[in-house]
Amino acid sequence: MLFQPFTFSNGKIAKNRFFKSAMEEQLAKQNQPTMPLVQLYDTWAKGGAGVLVTGNVMVAENGKGSINDVVLTDERSLPILQQWAKAGMQNDTLLIMQINHAGKQSPKVLSPTPVAPSAVALQGMDGFINPPRALAEPEIDTLIQQFATTAKIAEKAGFSGVQIHAAHGYLISQFLSPHHNRREDKWGGSLENRMRFLVEIYHAIRAAVQPEFLVGLKLNSADFQKGGFDETDSIQVVQKMAELGIDFIEISGGNYESPEMLTAKASTQKREAFFLDYAEKARAVCNVPLIITGGFRSENAMNEALQSGHLDFIGIARPFALQPDLPNQIQQGNYQTIVTNRIKTGFAPVDNKLGAVLEMDWYMAQMALIGNGKQPNPTLSPWKVLFKTLWENGKAGLSTGRS
Repeated sequence: MLFQPFTFSNGKIAKNRFFKSAMEEQLAKQNQPTMPLVQLYDTWAKGGAGVLVTGNVMVAENGKGSINDVVLTDERSLPILQQWAKAGMQNDTLLIMQINHAGKQSPKVLSPTPVAPSAVALQGMDGFINPPRALAEPEIDTLIQQFATTAKIAEKAGFSGVQIHAAHGYLISQFLSPHHNRREDKWGGSLENRMRFLVEIYHAIRAAVQPEFLVGLKLNSADFQKGGFDETDSIQVVQKMAELGIDFIEISGGNYESPEMLTAKASTQKREAFFLDYAEKARAVCNVPLIITGGFRSENAMNEALQSGHLDFIGIARPFALQPDLPNQIQQGNYQTIVTNRIKTGFAPVDNKLGAVLEMDWYMAQMALIGNGKQPNPTLSPWKVLFKTLWENGKAGLSTGRS
């Protein structure tokens, strides 16, 4: 089933079921795309995936989650955006731009006072992220239009679609969570109100782009946080977005305070598909194309998940940073199940405090190698990555986000 084409409701065709999920590349320069991004997606497109999703493209300057995020608010970089789209769409590949706003998950060197639905500070982020202030209603209206503007520019540049990032504790996810959203106006309280921000963003994007432009969603199955966005809420959001006509939904989980995908239990990792049980429940309430991302490594597990009927695409992220041509390898019968071990220095104080961030930085270093025309380096020293991050970005480099 991995190599069966899939036709979306608007007529767009994915040539196979490989969905390269978003990973934060950190290859922008002064907030704008660069040639290494073009080279990276050129390599991935040639590698055989049916769908490629970019890492975070931020809709506002105050929405950056990391130093080298792409920020897309106008058409100043349209020529290189067009190169990026052309590179990522060769070989009959669909290229989706993930659009996002970090909200309060923005390091203090970028956002001295980050914005959020409510003034609720993140736990365990002292020294990296400052407490946020609550958004005023006019600012919320402006943000909705900024998402639509970014989507429209992506369409003009030639991308196949956009993915609204409503997972991993970023701004839309913050609105969805009763822990983070304690507003008493129309944007908070009931789930209907908490999902209003997402719904209005979707409507604004649909009004700004053509019907053949894909508009998808990345959503947490749950935040895995007491008093947060839970599975019951999530299923209701899936049902609502399906009713509105969303083109696809990718399921993930966790946030900065509870990074589920980076700390999955050994039993979950062995099964490979982190959120397959959730997918079955989501499928029961909608027929929207579903993608599960997290844990897939073996060809057998990928095929079994598709054969279950609970999902339509296999979401894969980190393995693509080590094997950019993973789909081609499987199709040609050359694939050996990739093993992605924890990235550790071996020095417990560093690994315990910075393990998750070091892991992300290590994979971003692999993408930088590919973006510069080199091969990934599975033996790359974590210490080398750590020192390079500190040298180039200081402590702010240790507070990078997730895609």
